[in-house]
Amino acid sequence: MELYSINTGNFKLDGGAMFGVVPKVMWQKVYPADENNLCTWSLRCLLAVFDDRRILIDCGIGNKQDEKFFKHYHLSEQKSLSSALEEKGFSLASITDVILTHLHFDHCGEAVSINDERTTYSPTFKNATYWVSKSQWELANNPNQREKASYFKENFIPLLENNQLKFIENNTLLYPSIELRIFNGHTSGQLIPFIKYRETTVVYMADLIPAAAHIPLPYIISYDTQPLVSLKEKESFLNEAVKNKYVLFFEHDYYNECCDLIETEKGIRPKTLCSLMEYFK
Repeated sequence: MELYSINTGNFKLDGGAMFGVVPKVMWQKVYPADENNLCTWSLRCLLAVFDDRRILIDCGIGNKQDEKFFKHYHLSEQKSLSSALEEKGFSLASITDVILTHLHFDHCGEAVSINDERTTYSPTFKNATYWVSKSQWELANNPNQREKASYFKENFIPLLENNQLKFIENNTLLYPSIELRIFNGHTSGQLIPFIKYRETTVVYMADLIPAAAHIPLPYIISYDTQPLVSLKEKESFLNEAVKNKYVLFFEHDYYNECCDLIETEKGIRPKTLCSLMEYFK
């Protein structure tokens, strides 16, 4: 197996929203904000390649919404998935599977593309099976008022209409080297991929732990719908991860692509912060 980090650009979100009850005087030491209290976050996907499988995890923010919408998020260094994949030697048509950790717009935006006339939607990956949890699908189609603004049906309904969508209902071994586990604190049915790679396990963190700065237990984002569930899930995961020497791969950390962990007197903390390529060189 080979793993490729696929970068599709950056966006900005309010620092207070991203660090919850933790005071700015503490979090800004490790994750700086601009003059408007906005922090820069990455839109980083991961491609796993083995045998005849080309498995992409998450799809960035896409370009289907209008200028007014994107203005709120201060996009920078944007790159289409087509361009990002081509840089690694792959095409859209070569992707066999797409794992959508959840259906918030910054995770599945480019799962579906719009034509040049902006009149028709179609799956970006014509030959791929798209995987999402059943509970997340049900929520996205009947969202609560808190999450409603994060779901756009044009990002996922065409997947069902084109018969390219399959559902995960429980923790699942998707392939011998990829396990999908369900976490519910951030949103119902978030899928977290655990990937066996070079005698270790790489975990795609999605919004379970968006960045290395979120590893301390109280650092839970305000977007989480069940923060106490998030706390329990994160504590359990971190204990497992440090015990088994997992490598954490961050979707949203602008500064750090991955890390491993160490137990300290203050709790579990990042040990080595680097890119995926540097870690496995």
